[in-house]
Formats: sequence, C-alpha cells, structure tokens
Amino acid sequence: MNRQYIRILYQYNQWANARILDTAAKLSPEQFLVPSEQPHRYLRGVLTHTLFAEWIWRNRWNGISPTTRLKPDDFATFESLRVRWQTEEAELMKFISQVTDEQLKAPFQYTSTEGVIYENILWEAMAHVVNHGTQHRSEAAILLTKLGYSPGDLDMILFLRKKL
Repeated sequence: MNRQYIRILYQYNQWANARILDTAAKLSPEQFLVPSEQPHRYLRGVLTHTLFAEWIWRNRWNGISPTTRLKPDDFATFESLRVRWQTEEAELMKFISQVTDEQLKAPFQYTSTEGVIYENILWEAMAHVVNHGTQHRSEAAILLTKLGYSPGDLDMILFLRKKL
C-alpha cells in the first residue's frame, strides 16, 4: 500500500460523501428525521454513524482513543451535521496529505470505546474506513431515493473518470 493510493481512495470518499450530503441538503427537516427500517433508524442516524467512524479512526491514527461516540442527538439539524462534517473532513484530509509510506505499513494501537486494546496496520484501518463509508453511503442513498432524492451513482470508477 502506498500514500498515492490512499490519497486517491480518500479523494473518492470525499467526493462520494459530498454527493450524499448535497442530496440530503434538499430534504426538509421532517424528511431528515423520517423513521426507516435501516439499522440506524433514519437518515440522521446513518450519517452521524458515518461521520463518527471517520472522526474516531482519524483520532486513533493520531494516538487519541476517544471514549465517547458521536450521537444523532448531537445534531439537531442537517446543517449542524454538515458543518461538523466539513470540519472533520478538513482534519482527515490534512492527515491523508501528510501520511508517509512508512507510516502506512506500521502498526498502531488504540483502545475502543468499550475499553478493549487493539493493534492494526495503518493502511488496513484506513482502507476499512472508506469501505465502511461505502456501506453506509449506500444505506443513505436508499433512504434518500425513497424520499424522492436519489444521489445518483457513487461508483469509484465514475469518480476516477471525472478526476482524469
């Protein structure tokens, strides 16, 4: 694994997140909170979970093991969630721009929110975060489409074609 690939992967992640968030911005406050059968109960829940994953893993990569989770109730409105996401995205992309090939291959340790100590190789955890986001963006896309607002295709190859 090398930093060039990680940078492209995270640029894709950023692009795909933006498609979901730009589409979600079209919803009314009531639609943002419509209950669903999805595991995170509603769009605010799945988006909060996706943001939380990016936030907690970035912190772990920087040697910080948060003991609390971001919760849907932390974000009363879509706009408050989006503002927090923009802040997190800037921090995440700063980390991505500075990571070295040597760091990517090295193990790091962290403590889960349940107090369990783990060790992973950095590039593996970084790939996990993007893959995790893909799963939850697809859940968000389903919810958005059911509300009449499809975000369109989120395939990485589409991002790469636009990028070239």
